[in-house]
Amino acid sequence: MSQPIKTRIEGGILEVTLDRPKANAVDLATSRIMGEIFRDFRDNPDLRVAILTAAGEKFFCPGWDLKAAADGDAVDGDYGVGGFGGLQELPYLNKPVICAVNGICCGGGLEIALSC
Repeated sequence: MSQPIKTRIEGGILEVTLDRPKANAVDLATSRIMGEIFRDFRDNPDLRVAILTAAGEKFFCPGWDLKAAADGDAVDGDYGVGGFGGLQELPYLNKPVICAVNGICCGGGLEIALSC
């Protein structure tokens, strides 16, 4: 299985791409990975800006992966560093995060976008 998040660094720019077929919904593991990525971004003085986007052109993110939740993935679990999607509760993030919404964005996906 491929990684749910892809990252690329060019100069001082971190590009973070949510890549979870079919619709880029966030499950517990993905939320925790995003939190680690944005914490590392915050703490790296060489990175100046992050761009969050998603793979594909139809969906940016619908939010929580309801299929995973139905299979027992804790909806109210420990989302990891920064809370759901890694951004909502990340303290001291004083660098810009640009959300490049490239498709349907609703529910928790909108929450992530608004946190940027």
